[in-house]
Amino acid sequence: MRKTNFLWVCFLVLLISCNSDNETIAEQDDDGSLDTLVAQNTIEIDNVIACASGSENPNEIIAYVYPRLGVSDIRYFETESVTVDKNDYENYRQVILPEEDFFNGYLKTFTRQTTVEKWVIISFRESGILHLSNPIRLKHKTQNTNFTTEVTIDQSQIGMPLFNWETILQPLDAIYFQVVSDASNELLSGTYTFEPQFRYYQLDNVVLNITEEIPPELASQTLYGFTVMGVSEDNWVNTLLQAEFVLED
Repeated sequence: MRKTNFLWVCFLVLLISCNSDNETIAEQDDDGSLDTLVAQNTIEIDNVIACASGSENPNEIIAYVYPRLGVSDIRYFETESVTVDKNDYENYRQVILPEEDFFNGYLKTFTRQTTVEKWVIISFRESGILHLSNPIRLKHKTQNTNFTTEVTIDQSQIGMPLFNWETILQPLDAIYFQVVSDASNELLSGTYTFEPQFRYYQLDNVVLNITEEIPPELASQTLYGFTVMGVSEDNWVNTLLQAEFVLED
């Protein structure tokens, strides 16, 4: 009886496990192909803010995505190489990667170990619609991201520092994403400019603003962080600038 009961319990565990797996597949309702997912959903393209950079590990990339409030089911897709057609969704397969927080979750990241350069697309769901990023070209082997702390900060206007990073410009830079954060890494402002400068908090030269609330005034003698990503048209981060500063009186 004990052996029979043990076998019956094992059977139930296996049955429950199989049902759980089937439910996961049913919820995804696809075979891991981006082409299949697109065919089964209403989609919008170029509506996901995403890019990718290298890291200090030469065989590692980090993909970044801005998950607007209310989005769900963020997924990472990639091709086998960069030689395939980047616009053909049949070439993209989902890779299951852990979702990590950047700026305490204001952005999400996926870290991928790969020795091969590829095309990447990030997707998520919002209000019943599948949204897709533009293809992201990984370049960590041929043009790895340049990491720097080099930024000029003009604090002559009280409480409104002017950041300038002209000295680190790359020829392929198409746009700049800049973040001002506090000492606990909370994002205070997130903006895009075509120019290599930004003043906190003025929007005169801002072409895209992902700041969800009006940012607070900066406090004197307080430590803050400043981050810039110089991004090319194919959404690769050429330069990643990360620096700290103390607001002067």
